[in-house]
Amino acid sequence: MKRLFYIIFRGVHMNLKLPYMVRGVLMLIIPKYFYRYKRKLILKRYESLDNKEKEYIDFRVNYYCKTPERIVLADIYEQLPNGKAPYKIRKLRDHSFFNKIGNTVYFFDTYEYTRYFPQDFKWLQLVGDVFYKLPAPAITKSRLIPSKEEYSNEIIINQDKIRHFRFIHDPITWEEKKARVLFRGACHGKPRRELFLRLFINNPLFNIKDTARDSSNPPEWQQKKELTLYDHLEYRYIMALEGNDVASNLKWVMSSNSIAVMPRPTCETWFMEGELIPNYHYIEIQEDYTDLVERIEYFEAHPEEAKLIVQHAHDWCSQFQNKDREDMISVLVLQKYFKASGQL
Repeated sequence: MKRLFYIIFRGVHMNLKLPYMVRGVLMLIIPKYFYRYKRKLILKRYESLDNKEKEYIDFRVNYYCKTPERIVLADIYEQLPNGKAPYKIRKLRDHSFFNKIGNTVYFFDTYEYTRYFPQDFKWLQLVGDVFYKLPAPAITKSRLIPSKEEYSNEIIINQDKIRHFRFIHDPITWEEKKARVLFRGACHGKPRRELFLRLFINNPLFNIKDTARDSSNPPEWQQKKELTLYDHLEYRYIMALEGNDVASNLKWVMSSNSIAVMPRPTCETWFMEGELIPNYHYIEIQEDYTDLVERIEYFEAHPEEAKLIVQHAHDWCSQFQNKDREDMISVLVLQKYFKASGQL
């Protein structure tokens, strides 16, 4: 009964696509002039914030949009890495559901905020995993983590939220969890995950399987029965390994009572992975995994330190769960982008 209650009422499951799609369609019905007016209210509300909250908002806006004060939008004619097709500058009015039917979640997640702006404004968006430097400023879901002083052509908006951005209420305490390491993920074609699989597949401390359907790994390495999200929560340590860009499970793992275990991230999203503190928000390990077993043994011998990491991770996740504030930050990121490109 406890399991059923938390799955149904406390969100211990994958995000449901039907409510997401219904909400997205409803967004299309509401007239855009309503959101032009709402943007003015958002900007007015921002100006009324106290200095501490305004400083926090400004930090995040500037974090996601690390552009110079003036930028020049340019069509990307050259072939992008990973076989991606070129993307060209479009007007917001061309950002229609019918033009984006193949990437519906990216459409809804950006339309949620682009509708606040005049439809003659021009923009450049790149959908999918971005783990390379772009030659022109564009709206993306992810990017390589830039240095503190470095400008970035990748302007982050929270996209593909239904897959990446979910938080849960974990009903299983740290003490009740299994003292083992769990990993489920597609490994084929992802060198860092394949190395991990080869090193620890036969280690009794680990429960790991390759979920890739086209995997060339031996059958015993491949997942036969899919684990639910609730099944994951039975383990104290959950590997959060980058695939193409970020580890897609990192957000919900950090909101659980388990600990994310990973090398220092190389890519980031709206979750600001580049600001996470090793061994404070997650357990950091070497990229070649040589210290992984040692790190797990250390935290098993020091449970109070482990539980502090869980609390710090919860604190980090909490900042993304204020919907009004997240909306304000998203609008201000696009506001900065359009202002830098000379359109505001």
